[in-house]
Amino acid sequence: MNKIRYFSLLFILLSSFITLQSLHANSTTEASITTETMAQDNAIQQFVRGDFAQRRSLLNAWPASIEQLDQLAGYVEQDQLYSDSSSQTYILQAEDQLLSYPDLTEVKDWPADLSQVTLVNTLQKALSFAQAKQKLKSDDLAQRLDAIDILENNLAELDVASINQLYLNEKNNKVKARLAQLKARLDYQSSEILEKINAVKVLQASDRPDVLAMVEQELQQPNIHPELKAALVEAKSKIKTRIQASEWTGHVFSGLSTASILLLAALGLAITYGLLGVINMAHGELIMIGAYTTYVVQSLFKSYLSSYVDWYLIAAIPAAFLVSALIGMLIERTVIRPLYGRQLETLLATFGVSLILMQVVRMVFGAQNVEVSNISWLSGGIALTPSLMLPYNRIAIIGFTVAVLLLLIYLLNKTRFGLFVRAVTQNRQMAQAVGIRSGRVDMLAFGLGSGLAGLAGCALAQVGNVGPDLGQNYIIDAFLVVVVGGVGQVWGAVLAALGLGISGTVLEIGMGAVLAKIILLVLVILFIQKRPQGLFAIKGRFVE
Repeated sequence: MNKIRYFSLLFILLSSFITLQSLHANSTTEASITTETMAQDNAIQQFVRGDFAQRRSLLNAWPASIEQLDQLAGYVEQDQLYSDSSSQTYILQAEDQLLSYPDLTEVKDWPADLSQVTLVNTLQKALSFAQAKQKLKSDDLAQRLDAIDILENNLAELDVASINQLYLNEKNNKVKARLAQLKARLDYQSSEILEKINAVKVLQASDRPDVLAMVEQELQQPNIHPELKAALVEAKSKIKTRIQASEWTGHVFSGLSTASILLLAALGLAITYGLLGVINMAHGELIMIGAYTTYVVQSLFKSYLSSYVDWYLIAAIPAAFLVSALIGMLIERTVIRPLYGRQLETLLATFGVSLILMQVVRMVFGAQNVEVSNISWLSGGIALTPSLMLPYNRIAIIGFTVAVLLLLIYLLNKTRFGLFVRAVTQNRQMAQAVGIRSGRVDMLAFGLGSGLAGLAGCALAQVGNVGPDLGQNYIIDAFLVVVVGGVGQVWGAVLAALGLGISGTVLEIGMGAVLAKIILLVLVILFIQKRPQGLFAIKGRFVE
């Protein structure tokens, strides 16, 4: 009987063991299947499928490339990342186009349970930190510098030992200096006074506003150590000086870009006023026409050449010149030519033309401003320091103005047409006596000046909205440039535009726009009283 009980118990134990082994095998198989399924997903899909803890761990140890991490960050930042109840990933494109991820095929039947994938602040910081850690491993210098920018905004998440190791391993001097600054900000959190003082001495070389704010905040602390206080005061002075230098550099750059726009607007007046003696009050509206031509070209590209819309500006530049030049030649032929020699009448006539052009634009495009979008390759800027950003569109305007100026100088000094223009400008009667058709030269020169105004409008469209009153904001300043520089003098217009543009921007900083404009006008009046012919007097023999 005991033997029977013994064998029964042994049988039960053996059966239990076999059952447990089977269950373990099944669970292992299921885990293997789950792992294989996750492996088949890329990192972005894994991120969407995971919960908060899984997403955070995924970001802490990102399994894919930096490009895919940047792609995830871009989708989240632009609110493009979506999923349904089955955790299928979707990307919402512009114009309400839904794409299935990762193959990016368009979804015709949108899921009813579609929801946006959003991140709480903790995950947003984890995402930025993950980007920084990935970029620090890059061989690209710019990416490593971008990573340090991110780390500087996440000091609480940093490990001093890891930053020290990065500092020791770094070979590039620029990155090493940035890491030294980052290391000093971490070292300052130490309780040792000597270590704090050494950290402050390193931070003296900084030009970041947040470092200045940190130093100023530390100086407000009570019972601060005398040596540490002295180091903080010295650091504050040096950092503040660097930041102010960056800010003034930015102001000068802004003045240069303003001067470039003024120069483009004034070059046409310098030619027409110097050659014909006509005060063209419609010159501002020719600038406006160039801006609206740019808007029309952009609209045509969006409608018919949408894949090349980023290149519309290449077509808009010659179009703006030609349209404004043709309208200018039409004005010269029909309105100005019968009134040569009578400046008051031409002033009133061109003022009437300006009102007509503004009303025509209002009838065609409406009274509201229209938007000319900035092309993608002119968006953003060059960050020279944390407090100095040079926008690409302003840099492009300065470069464009220099190119136009060089072409104009070549046209006036090295071509037959330029020779005729200079001859008629210096002595019209003598030019006619040697066979120059002054009437034709007048029309072409007026068209050239009007075309240059159109180019100014094209440039202005890249830095602001376009409206019927656009030209009115620049016509007075353009006349000031011509008068100060000297009638018909290109180099005089260049110097006057630089002087008025930079001084106007600098005066606006401390006095405001209205008072700065008043002071600038007073200075111009005083200058004209001393030099009525401007910076450069025109050469020539004038017969009474």
